[in-house]
Amino acid sequence: MSVVQTLRRQRPRSLFLRLSAWLAVVLVVASWALGGLLDGGASSGRRLANLRRFLGELEPFPLRGGGWSWSTAAEWVGDLWRDHLASATAATLGISIVAVLLASLLAMVLAPWATRTFARLDPFLPATRNPHVATRVGWGTIVLAARLVLAVLRAIPEYVWAFLLLGLMGPTAWPLVLALALHNAGVLGKLTADMVENLEGPTLAALRGVGASRWQIAVAGIGPLSLGRFLLYLFYRWETCVREATVLGMLGGLSLGFWIQDARARNHYDEMVLAMACGAVLVVMGDLVSAMVRELVRRA
Repeated sequence: MSVVQTLRRQRPRSLFLRLSAWLAVVLVVASWALGGLLDGGASSGRRLANLRRFLGELEPFPLRGGGWSWSTAAEWVGDLWRDHLASATAATLGISIVAVLLASLLAMVLAPWATRTFARLDPFLPATRNPHVATRVGWGTIVLAARLVLAVLRAIPEYVWAFLLLGLMGPTAWPLVLALALHNAGVLGKLTADMVENLEGPTLAALRGVGASRWQIAVAGIGPLSLGRFLLYLFYRWETCVREATVLGMLGGLSLGFWIQDARARNHYDEMVLAMACGAVLVVMGDLVSAMVRELVRRA
């Protein structure tokens, strides 16, 4: 008997997990069957016809009815790029960058006050004295209020923020920027607060022990110790902002999403797919830049 077969026989087995897996399979099949998703019926022909029509409309308009021509396709792409896709792609990238910068600034302002080891009478020092009840209640209220603000910011989706802000500010880029900034500030603030609470206590306590003020500890202690991890969080959220900036444009902002929705409304699926491809390329480029920066931060 080979080693692989021996390990397979000795693997842990759970009747509960097996039954759960089979139950999940049964529920999936039942949902498809009872929901009519497996029923071809008379509508199957219409579905195939719609699919063929949709695939046909993905072909660039100048090439329909004739053979494929790379020069004609390139000219069509170039015309749309110069017309609106270049500015929309630049706007999408700009919205994501400004949004994540604003989010990081707001997170850095709120996160320290949501950190229990920082927002107290003697930050990062062990409890050597018993503060007055009013003092404990005051600091506890500050921490609770900061955490509540961060929770509200990240609990409301970017789409809802954008919907509200577009109604207040009109169809400009700023509602999208603020929508992304508010939601991501809540996420970054929560992650940063938890990260600061888990920093090395002796180093920060030593700064407080030699008389450093609260803000000196934040600048000289918390900043250097948490910078690498904060940058990792920042670039991760920037990747999200790049994707969401495209989606939020469908509400009326001047990003790629606006032109995707516009092409969909006019049934110009070839232009819609081209705009989606621009967004995909932008996301891939953002992921590559983010991955390179995160790798440099890890090595540092």
